[in-house]
Parts: sequence; structure tokens; C-alpha cells
Amino acid sequence: MNIKEQLYNQCVAFVENRFQTIQNTINEIQVSLTSETKSSAGDKHETGRAMLQLEREKAGNQLAEIQKTRELLSKVNISKTSKIIGLGSLVYTSNSNYFIAISAGAIKVNDDLVFAISSNTPIGQLLMGKTVGDTIIFRNQKFTIETVL
Repeated sequence: MNIKEQLYNQCVAFVENRFQTIQNTINEIQVSLTSETKSSAGDKHETGRAMLQLEREKAGNQLAEIQKTRELLSKVNISKTSKIIGLGSLVYTSNSNYFIAISAGAIKVNDDLVFAISSNTPIGQLLMGKTVGDTIIFRNQKFTIETVL
């Protein structure tokens, strides 16, 4: 398995883990909502239900976001290599290494530390469309693109 496959698989695992966590939260909220019985303290009960409804809405929004992330990840083609940086590119710079896919943080593969980033992050936007030898400046640091896979 090559490094891009490993990075991609780690990104998939990251998304699935987030999805499962959000799904579990939604299930717990649903159980809380159905088990919340009307007590003699009616106002307290209504406040509790309203809070649970807000939590469920927030979790629903997170679920929609993770679905978008999942969709974006499905568009990443790791078998394609291009000299120009795009979605699915593995970029080695003089400073750090980047996998352009989704924002999943630092991933260690073999001895390489690679940052999985989305193309719409500030650093991702600077890298998109660039090629080997190009230089970018990010947070007052100069990076030279050394390799694109």
C-alpha cells in the first residue's frame, strides 16, 4: 500500500469515527427526549426538552457537515498524479508535508508526518494550482514545493 493510500484510508477512518460519534450523540438525545416524562415541575420539564431539541439540532448540523466531508473525500482520486497541486495531491515542501483532501490533522505514515488539509483552508488555497519549485508564503514563513505526488 503506497503512502497516498494510507493517508486516504486514515482520512476515511477519521470521517467514519466523527460520523459514529455524532450518530451516537443523536441517539442519546433521542433516548433522553423520549424518556423525559412530564413532571410536576412543568417549566423545568419544558426547559429540559427545549435544551435537548437544541442539542439535537446542533448534532444534526454536525451530521450534515460530516456528510459533506464524506462526499468531498469520495471525490479524491489518489491514483491520479499530476505535476499541478489539486485534490488528492501529496505535497512535500521545505517546511511541512500536506495531503490535499479533508481537514483531518496530522497523520503519521511510516516516518513521514503529513497534514491532511482541505483545499479551502488558507494553506490549501495557497498550494492549489502550484507546482514543484514554486514558493508560497504562509504566516510569514516561506515554503518551497519540493515534490508533488
